[in-house]
Parts: sequence; structure tokens; C-alpha cells
Amino acid sequence: MFQNNISHQHIVIVDYDERWNESFQVESDKLKTLLSDLLIQTHHIGSTSVTGLAAKPVIDLLLEVTDVSAIDKIQTTITESGYQFWGEYGLAGRRFLTKGTDPRTHNIHCYDTGNTEVDRHLAFRDYLRTHPGVASEYEDLKKKLAANCNHNIEKYCQGKDAFIKHHQEHALKYIASLQEESTGE
Repeated sequence: MFQNNISHQHIVIVDYDERWNESFQVESDKLKTLLSDLLIQTHHIGSTSVTGLAAKPVIDLLLEVTDVSAIDKIQTTITESGYQFWGEYGLAGRRFLTKGTDPRTHNIHCYDTGNTEVDRHLAFRDYLRTHPGVASEYEDLKKKLAANCNHNIEKYCQGKDAFIKHHQEHALKYIASLQEESTGE
């Protein structure tokens, strides 16, 4: 799943910090400048995007772009701007960038607009935002995993996988039902 050179990180879960939204906005603005012709929209995803949810203090951004493969052509510009470029990093159709090392500060997930992964990420985020009980369960799980995974990010992510997949299913159905209600179908 993860390449060895980033699989061991100091994993700490901290209380929600209102500055995470500002950090997202600052980074989003930088990426808009860097990817100006490619970028369609940026989204704040992950636990730092859910008000009140404890999280690893790493801001996750999801970028919808016109052509994800075009990011490969500006890899040098990306790295010169302070980002690490990881290519698809295990997920076809994605380009993964990171910023900061020990500690990492940002994860950037780039997808073509319309990619189903965009909907999946946004649905899970919105579900956590509107279902505080589920968000609380998720927080408890993350704290338990962080305490027991010995700073192995792969083990930490694998420990969250079943929970995320289960609730993503519900999240996608929930979002679909909201869309049906709004269109009157």
C-alpha cells in the first residue's frame, strides 16, 4: 500500500483546531496559482475538515483537475514549489502530493473532475459532518489505532479501512437521498 520511505510517521491525534480551515485555504490558494490552467476546484477533506473531530494535524486537500495526467508534466515545478510528488501512489487515476516532512503538513489528492473517488471522498466528509455519532466512533477508532500502531502509517490506515468502507456505503446512499429530495424525485 505505502512505499517504505513514508510508511513510518509520528502518528498523533490532536483535538480539533479551528486553524485547520485557514491552513486549507492558504494551501488551496497556493495550489490555484501553481495549477492554474488545470485546477477546477479544491475541497477540504479528511478529518481536519470536520468541525470538532480530533485528527492527525495533516490537512487533506482534494483537487479536481481537467487532466490528472498533465500533472506529471509539471512534476519539476511541483517539487520546486515545496511538494513531494508520489505519482498515483497505489490508486489509478490519482496523483498524490505531500508537503512537509517530519511532520508532514498536507496531503493533496488530485483527480479528474467526475472521477468517482471525488464523490466518495466528499460523501464521507459530509456524512461525518452531519452524523456526530459516527464521527465520534471514528475519532475513538483513530485514537486507539494511533496508540497501538507503533507509528506505522500503513497499519494505521488499514485499521481504519473497514470502518471507512462501511460508512462510505451509507454516506453515498445518504447523499443520493438528499439529492433526490432536492430535485423532488
